[in-house]
Amino acid sequence: MATVEGALLASAVAGDRAATEELLCVLRPGVLRYCRARVGDRPHRDSDAEDCVQEVLLGVLRALPGYRYGAGKFWSFVYGIAAHKVVDAHRRRDDDRSVPVAEFPRVPCGLRDPAYQVEDLERRLRLHDLLAPQQRDVVILRVMFGLSARDTADVLGVAGAGSVRVSQHRGLAALRRHIAASPVS
Repeated sequence: MATVEGALLASAVAGDRAATEELLCVLRPGVLRYCRARVGDRPHRDSDAEDCVQEVLLGVLRALPGYRYGAGKFWSFVYGIAAHKVVDAHRRRDDDRSVPVAEFPRVPCGLRDPAYQVEDLERRLRLHDLLAPQQRDVVILRVMFGLSARDTADVLGVAGAGSVRVSQHRGLAALRRHIAASPVS
């Protein structure tokens, strides 16, 4: 485990981007070893540990501005976040009922004919075009990644949390209207 220097940590906590990037580079190998040891590997889910590391580093990045305990306790802080993310990874893994297959069948199950396949592709393309890029990014960051409105505003570089909430509301409303108008058959 690499030692985190106090000056580097202080600069990262203060918001220095270069120091934050260097800090994350220092943390990544130790966090990866921890996640690999705790999450383990499955042949069809090699990325579980890597995904967990990404979540841990995002958690550290979100919590970094409020960190006040000094370099001596920083690894404990990081591993505390990692422990919670490992539990989340195990929950996701337990919920995942997918089973790998050696090959995909030549004709996908449930598809009746080529016309159905074309219609399905058109529906997916319409859905992608349904939201404006910023709304799509906001919905992904808020709903899928669970970022706060303020964190999402920081990530996207928008004016504030209020505009993020408005974009989220409009995006979700557009999705609701689309789903109501085009029920799944």
